[in-house]
Amino acid sequence: MDFKLIDLFMTFAKIGVFTFGGGYAMIPLIQREVVEARHWISDDDILDVVAIAESTPGPIAVNAATFIGHKIAGVKGAICATLGVVLPSFFIIVAVSCVLAAFQEVRAVRYAFWGIRAGVMALILKALWSMFSQCKKNWFAYCVMAFAFNMVAAFHVNVILIIAVCAICGILYRQVRACIEKRRG
Repeated sequence: MDFKLIDLFMTFAKIGVFTFGGGYAMIPLIQREVVEARHWISDDDILDVVAIAESTPGPIAVNAATFIGHKIAGVKGAICATLGVVLPSFFIIVAVSCVLAAFQEVRAVRYAFWGIRAGVMALILKALWSMFSQCKKNWFAYCVMAFAFNMVAAFHVNVILIIAVCAICGILYRQVRACIEKRRG
């Protein structure tokens, strides 16, 4: 039995069990488990994982698990990590759906969900802060960030289109910088 595959499954199962609020709320726990605790990938890699997971179809947590699992142990690793992150959520959703109708009017249950929402918002903000602090910052990055935020938040432009435009802008910016440096050099 390959213990690396078991470790991948168990790590992502733990992430799937203990993280509420979806993919963005899972990012801090994924970072802690795969970067800090197990050293499977670096801090720079986690930014790439998030960028790739966010720009490919499907839930960000599943995409991140698949990508990391593949990087660690190939196709079998991708399958184990993906199952690990998906199965706990699946079983939790089945269990909750069986009892939610009976308890949704209970005041304590409503308050618990309000508290969970607040906690999820904190996890999302933590992920945002962590990603922001690790990114290289310059005037171009701030302009692209402001553009992307405004297009999505104010004008409701499709996120996929924004990601593509930002990628093109990054490529063009890098090429222009390389030309300028070459002329100076």
